[in-house]
Amino acid sequence: MIVSRRRFLAGSAGLVATTGLAGLARAQGYGQAFKVDNDEGRPVANTRLPGEIVGEIEGLRGVTYIGPRDAGVTLYEFFDYNCPYCRKAAADLVSLAASDPALRIGLINNPILSVQSAQAAKVSLAVQKRLGSAAAWSLYQGLLARPGRIDGLSALAAAAKLGLPAAEIEGIGDSEEVRLALKSQMRIAADLGLSTTPSYVLGNTALLGHPGPKALARMIAAQRRCDRIAC
Repeated sequence: MIVSRRRFLAGSAGLVATTGLAGLARAQGYGQAFKVDNDEGRPVANTRLPGEIVGEIEGLRGVTYIGPRDAGVTLYEFFDYNCPYCRKAAADLVSLAASDPALRIGLINNPILSVQSAQAAKVSLAVQKRLGSAAAWSLYQGLLARPGRIDGLSALAAAAKLGLPAAEIEGIGDSEEVRLALKSQMRIAADLGLSTTPSYVLGNTALLGHPGPKALARMIAAQRRCDRIAC
């Protein structure tokens, strides 16, 4: 996989091992900085984040953005291609993007569940680098809409439908630039204590787990009104 499969697999495994559990201790301390519920009426774990770390997100390489650059509110999703809850989240984010064109959404890879997830993330980053956010957004939708485990080969097959030769994507995906981009995305997730996928950053608040589209829409509306996820 990705030019040298052995080297690619080893590199992907290393990323999962070194960053996947780094934020667990912080995440275990999550309570409710704001009293917000999910679509089923259950409390959503959330915490306020250090502004200096949140400020680093904008400078990350390889983030897939949808929506206006000058949007007043940006919702970041930290996700894993093999997270079952991320499948529901993906469908809801697609609907949210369509219904709220003033919102900016940023997709950040956090493949903490498996080596296969890291493989798919590398393919996604290669597509992002080669074709930009619109193509990477399309790949995200397609992969998370399909059943079964997602790995590098299935991600490559999906990328091929975008008109990219597998060999080209493999070469980009195995580059040092992509490796460092994925490592930096996972590192900031760990620094923020985002050990659950999906997790979100909205303003200076982190949300653990997918609260559902209605709850997300309420929090986004509150963020616009009072710069908090609940006014």
